[in-house]
Amino acid sequence: MNDVSNGPGPLPMGWRRLALRELCNFQAGPAVKGEERTDAEAGVPLVLPRDVVHQRITPTESVGVVLRKADTLRRYKLAEGDLLVVRTGTVGRCAMVTSEQDGWLYHANLFRLRLTAPDPILAAYLAGYLSAGFAQSWMHKRSASAVIPSLSARELGELPVFVPPPAERKAIGETLAALDEKVRVHTEIARVTGEYRGMLADLLMTGALSAEQDARS
Repeated sequence: MNDVSNGPGPLPMGWRRLALRELCNFQAGPAVKGEERTDAEAGVPLVLPRDVVHQRITPTESVGVVLRKADTLRRYKLAEGDLLVVRTGTVGRCAMVTSEQDGWLYHANLFRLRLTAPDPILAAYLAGYLSAGFAQSWMHKRSASAVIPSLSARELGELPVFVPPPAERKAIGETLAALDEKVRVHTEIARVTGEYRGMLADLLMTGALSAEQDARS
């Protein structure tokens, strides 16, 4: 593998500077017409760009591809350890595919990144790396010139990746994954609290519940 020259200065001993294309294969999602969509439970679930949040895939609605169409899209099936990157609109959001999404399909506005050789530790590291400030800034700068921000496979493939030795790679991936989980938990707490606040406000403002009664409960 050849080092690439762009990016931050000298790296620590044992680190390598590579282009993302040297680690992954890229595949944009397939075009799926409206009539080829169905409920996720009636077909093969489809990951939408808005489902990629906080380095995780969190379905926002039940969307799938009808089985007849899905059978023609086998090369677009996701596998555990794949990475998804939003390529148009809010460019750069990314997530790693888990066993839960194994076999799912993904939207045309997403790139699937698949390692040239299966490596769960490297996949976890890349999920963290792609969400880090340097990589995000790099992607945004290369997609900002269009009216609708868009990133090509060629451009994404040129992204410099700083790869540490295996032990440090594992530690970094685990640390960032743990923080992502904390973000997910706190985001869910905020969402549920917001829903509770809305319901409580309705009850209080209509007299169905008194503030004193709620304070005692």
